[in-house]
Amino acid sequence: PSLRREEEIFEIYRERFDSEITKTVLEKADNLIEGKFDLLGYRQLDFGNPVDWHFEPVSGKRSPLKHWKQFDELSTDETGDKKILWELNRHQHFFTLGIAYGLTEDEKYAETFAAHLDSWMEANPPGMGINWLSSLEVAFRLMSWIWAFNLFRTSKHLTPELFQKALKFLHLHGRHIEKYLSTYFSPNTHLTGEALGLYYLGTQFPFFKRAAHWRKLGEEILFAELDRQILPDGGYFEQTTWYHRYTTDFYTQFLILKTLNNGKPPKYLKEKLTKKLQSLFNFLMYLTRPDGTVPLIGDDDGGQCLPHGNARDDDFRACLSNGAVLLGRSDYKFVAGDFFEETLWLFGIDGLERFDRIEAKQPEQKSFAFPDSGYFVMRDGWGETDNYLLVDCGELGYQNGGHGHADALAIDLAVGGASLLSDAGTYTYHESEVLRNRFRTTEAHNTLMIDGKSQSEPSGKFSWTTKAEAKLKKWICQPRFDFFEGSHNGYQRLKKSPANHTRSILFLKNDYWIMRDFVKTSGEHEYGLNFHFNSETYPKIENAAGGETCVHKFSAYGVGLRLFTFGDNGKWRSKKTYLSKKYGTQSESKLMQFDSVGRGVQEFFTFFLPAEGDFAKPEVFETDVINGRAFVIKYRDYIDLLVFSDGEQIVRTEIFNTNFRFLWARLSAEDSLPEEFVLVGGKHFSLNGREILNHPKKLDFAIARRFGNQLNVRTSETVLSVSLPD
Repeated sequence: PSLRREEEIFEIYRERFDSEITKTVLEKADNLIEGKFDLLGYRQLDFGNPVDWHFEPVSGKRSPLKHWKQFDELSTDETGDKKILWELNRHQHFFTLGIAYGLTEDEKYAETFAAHLDSWMEANPPGMGINWLSSLEVAFRLMSWIWAFNLFRTSKHLTPELFQKALKFLHLHGRHIEKYLSTYFSPNTHLTGEALGLYYLGTQFPFFKRAAHWRKLGEEILFAELDRQILPDGGYFEQTTWYHRYTTDFYTQFLILKTLNNGKPPKYLKEKLTKKLQSLFNFLMYLTRPDGTVPLIGDDDGGQCLPHGNARDDDFRACLSNGAVLLGRSDYKFVAGDFFEETLWLFGIDGLERFDRIEAKQPEQKSFAFPDSGYFVMRDGWGETDNYLLVDCGELGYQNGGHGHADALAIDLAVGGASLLSDAGTYTYHESEVLRNRFRTTEAHNTLMIDGKSQSEPSGKFSWTTKAEAKLKKWICQPRFDFFEGSHNGYQRLKKSPANHTRSILFLKNDYWIMRDFVKTSGEHEYGLNFHFNSETYPKIENAAGGETCVHKFSAYGVGLRLFTFGDNGKWRSKKTYLSKKYGTQSESKLMQFDSVGRGVQEFFTFFLPAEGDFAKPEVFETDVINGRAFVIKYRDYIDLLVFSDGEQIVRTEIFNTNFRFLWARLSAEDSLPEEFVLVGGKHFSLNGREILNHPKKLDFAIARRFGNQLNVRTSETVLSVSLPD
């Protein structure tokens, strides 16, 4: 649609987006003329002028010109990092040159495009060289060419002779893809991306004799993969958010092309496509952090379907901007926050007008569960300063888990809108096996490590010897609190003494989180609780008022974090580590690790307390109770209490008795009885000598608020009101 009103589109581009975006595009385009490329996480890579399409500048290796079947796809010995080479040979920089040409009408950008196109065809005879090895790369390249032909169609440098030669190569691209589809080797985004490439080719060049065949084949694959690759809850089956975005982009463009070309699949298939695409958007919406970014779970290969915009790499809100226009969703617009460049190029001026007509509204829900893919989001609002936690209880990944990480029960945390705890990222596929494993094994994730081992053991760059299996035990979502509990069996393989890890998280909305890690085992083990802080944060270990040590992350602006962990013989340790926010880059960061050694059953309680400048520093200390554990939390102007019971015996305190597994209570400074209770998993609760609950079977939860001597109670099964003794 954007190319149907080409004279207006660049004028709208200048008006809608600030001058910095235009300046950035032109700077990138000028660098391209000089042979300098920004690819993945690398900046100003020099491929020579003219460009050497077989040279990988990071390793300094040049791939030989031999038949593509003679290359080892996973080996770097003669090619260097293929990701870098292939990113260049996707020719997505043609789009940057095309925008620069449209903004300036300067023929130097068209001249560079034509020179690159012509030299590439000369240097890459059909079937020869590394750039024919991956059918997905062939598909990405043909899509880039098609966009470029439209963007440069008025230029004198796109001559009839050059265009005819390129058409022959496009035809060969299509023949190559259909013959070497990734049906068996990588039946994931490789297959759907290749199908989209065939559909592009079949719809944009209908005069090719095989155009109808390519349209039909691409469409059949994309419809067939809907159920296999997109789980019922909308998650992507390889357990990676980056490839989830790929999939969302593929199906977004497929639906646009299908609509433009008057495709009329059976009604049930069109409805299914729309429903599945909506589930993909929903997943991205609920995983979006308060700062607009999405956690990079699993592998991140740094690439994009088409480089339509200039947003930061972990900002996927352009997808939601697309979804708002495509499906008319007000909640997508709210979370997207603005109209993105990508949406303008995909939907044109009509898309902009549709977007502006949509009234933005907050999503109906705050916290959300994705039980099929295993992700659980806890949040207390949709504002820029709200709190957010994501916990991963999903599979390692599809089949051999090639793009999954050993991240069972790992968390991602934002406090006061600032993303503080995140996984380490991916960094590389091919630079070295040591670095590949450093970023995908358990130590790189915010979860518990036992005996210094990974939950799942890697075997090769894209496979695993053992795979931890995660299992959801409980998910409760209520207006006042969320509760998650899950386990994994990754350490059952320990020969001397198998171990099973269970993690429970209680989120008291608009307050803080309490996490319990429980390990069932009989032998002695070393334990390490990992907390990876983002590179922009500077946490430190300090002594707290109660004699405990804690991790404190100070914030001169906004909200900081106080982190208390209680475990036998445990102590905090600060380690230098590295975090990768984009393929090929890493930055120094802090790993705060709570270490301990213990024999037999172990448990750790961790308190994540926002530290606000208007209040005293939060403090936590443990106090003795019979048949359980109890903690006093000084937070804001409250004194809160957490009592944990194993759910069988009654825990007795001066104020109440209970066998609920988790009981949280809040006292104001002037009160002798708590004003609020949250209880999870139990039967019995009495307060100040008065029996409140004594249920024959275990209740999922109970919430109670006290008003004077009246206690109003809501449980998972009933509502009641109880009068308390004076």
